[in-house]
Amino acid sequence: MLPQHEVGLGVIALIGAWRYREHESVPEIHRGLRERGVAIAGRTVTHLLDRYDELVATSAADDDRLRAVLAGQGRAILALDGLQRDVGHEVLWVVRECLSGEVLLARSLLSSTGEDLAALLREVAARVGVPIAGVVSDGQHSVRLAVGRALPGVPHQLCQFHYLREAALPIFEADRHAKKELKKRVRGVRPIERSVEGRDDPEAEAVRGYCAAVRSAITDDGRPPLAASGLKLAGRLEAVAASLDRAATKGG
Repeated sequence: MLPQHEVGLGVIALIGAWRYREHESVPEIHRGLRERGVAIAGRTVTHLLDRYDELVATSAADDDRLRAVLAGQGRAILALDGLQRDVGHEVLWVVRECLSGEVLLARSLLSSTGEDLAALLREVAARVGVPIAGVVSDGQHSVRLAVGRALPGVPHQLCQFHYLREAALPIFEADRHAKKELKKRVRGVRPIERSVEGRDDPEAEAVRGYCAAVRSAITDDGRPPLAASGLKLAGRLEAVAASLDRAATKGG
């Protein structure tokens, strides 16, 4: 636990992971913590995000350890990305080494011009002590400009996730439309649940179980482009329908 703080490092790490890996907002993080039984205010979540950023920056400042890790690899592949907590706030720029997973630099900037980012890349290049074999980033113009200025001749590739997201966009739109149409066909779960309220016989329990399964299937969204929520919903509804058919056949 950090001095003057009421939560442990595990909570701070979880907040950082939800914000920067899952891209959740402060209210979403606050709700997730409350659901886990952590009594915490929304403003405190914002403060703990600041502590997380400081801890990441402190870890990245251990030059001797990082040089030893990178020396064993003999090269470095950099990933550059900017993370903005909310509109109007500073952007936290993170430079990570892809092969080791180490964070090499984390710094908040008010401006994110090509020259600002080029300065970050030059600082990292001077610290790593090994050749930089490539850079991975999104397609932001200022990032492309910064890589060209700071690391001329170094291969620069668009992040594979962004490639996949763009390629999957037509499929995602079709899947979203399919899910919308499927949800229209399974409306009316609540009236069925009301029809067995107050009953505790096996048939009523089975009805409530099926209704819960349908409700869960409708509300469980996937994360595109790696999870097609429409296909997932179709599969779950087919499983519920097949189970109902088996139950009807078995029970007469």
